[in-house]
Amino acid sequence: MKNTAIASAILASFSGGAFAQSSVTLYGLVDTDIRYVTNVDKKGDSSIGMGNGGLSQSRFGVKGAEDLGQGFSAIFHLENRFYANSGQMDSAKPFYNTAFVGVRSRQWGELTLGRQTTTLTNIVGLAYASNPWVPYSNVFQPEFIMMGGDRSSNLVKYTLHIADLYGQASYALGGVAGHSSYGSQTAVGIGWFPGAVRIAGGYVVTRDSTNGAPAEVWTAGGSYTWNTTQFHAGYFENRLSSNFMSYENGPFSKQQLSALKYLDFSSRRMMSLGVAQSVGPALHLSFNYWRTWQTGKTEKQDGTASQFQLLADYNLSKRTDVYLEGDYGLYRQGLIGAALAGTSSTSVPAKSTQLGVTAGIRHSF
Repeated sequence: MKNTAIASAILASFSGGAFAQSSVTLYGLVDTDIRYVTNVDKKGDSSIGMGNGGLSQSRFGVKGAEDLGQGFSAIFHLENRFYANSGQMDSAKPFYNTAFVGVRSRQWGELTLGRQTTTLTNIVGLAYASNPWVPYSNVFQPEFIMMGGDRSSNLVKYTLHIADLYGQASYALGGVAGHSSYGSQTAVGIGWFPGAVRIAGGYVVTRDSTNGAPAEVWTAGGSYTWNTTQFHAGYFENRLSSNFMSYENGPFSKQQLSALKYLDFSSRRMMSLGVAQSVGPALHLSFNYWRTWQTGKTEKQDGTASQFQLLADYNLSKRTDVYLEGDYGLYRQGLIGAALAGTSSTSVPAKSTQLGVTAGIRHSF
């Protein structure tokens, strides 16, 4: 639902266009699913329940733009995430998971400040994300966890798109007195999108909020679209300093990172492969595979994982779709119990294998 600001419309009608035009859009998405998962505890028990994520975690938001003239616009964006199964706000995220304001130029790009998506999330999402028609926060999207989170607070981000080239750089301010690098995040990404081929890569270094120790991520990959079929491949690598414990801008506290087993490794590498197929205007099918290698901080924490996914998504209308998803993971040594399925995952494997099946419905407005 798109609403033109009433005051601006009235003023513009009397001034003959002397005032800049502005617009505000209210939007949202409600996603509810039922998920069955095996081996959720060491006894090997299974569970079935209504999930809090689905394909796209439920959200509502408001965004707007004001024409400043000479090709410039002021923009803002606010978005809240919530659980449709309980009506509760996502306790792991702020009230507004997205909250930024900035300036956009047709010639000079876009500069935004606030809590917003990270550079790696943008780069991968544009070029080689699994299930490319689905926004991130999928209940099962393992490469997501390799990017170190989808959003950062206190982030300054600059984006420039010239012809087939896309570039983005960002810096999150740590705000620690006497230590400007503590709690900061520096990232850069570049992409080449000439048409059917999309190639991109990026790098980010995140500094511990209490001691400045680094956590680094590299990624590169691409996709190729042939008629209604898209093939994609990506590579992700994490390197973690032994002193890295928390990144509060994420927010990723030490307790949250420990729960993800993110503090157990010195390096972690992932390869992703997949194919997405459109069947007519309504049906999307995809197959995805992820292979992960972990070098632990101790030999006991070394491990590997192989994960597979099948997904079918059918549009009942322009705004409503239903989906059926199945995933299977094989985990070895230190990756048993690691949350590699994405931040909306409802469980982590307590044994060396795990099967998940998800069915759900989404409606956007």
